[in-house]
Amino acid sequence: MGYAPSVTSDASKIGALKKSNMSQKEKIFADGFSFKRRDNAPEWVVGNLSIKADEAIAFIKNHTKNGWVNLNVNYSQSGKAYVELDTFEPKGNAQATAPAVAKAPAPVTQEPVDEDLPF
Repeated sequence: MGYAPSVTSDASKIGALKKSNMSQKEKIFADGFSFKRRDNAPEWVVGNLSIKADEAIAFIKNHTKNGWVNLNVNYSQSGKAYVELDTFEPKGNAQATAPAVAKAPAPVTQEPVDEDLPF
């Protein structure tokens, strides 16, 4: 059991998908990274990620932002897995859109108990 992409043979649906994706940013495929789904693997294994060091290092150096390179593993319309650069950038200041963290309430302190109680 696991995720298997559904591949449609309806050419009109594929054509419509291609037209709708044309308005999106051009994909930047991650050079040096290869992901392969293992259909006969145990349920907890998603697949294999192979990295061609020289190509991957050059790709990482060219696409690093704030010390990170974010990649997506996607399925093509034909059902083949591929690795692409995640180019998503939040609009505006990321800190301004982060939810405010509630301050912890002040600790409750007990008044000292008088050891000379009359009972």
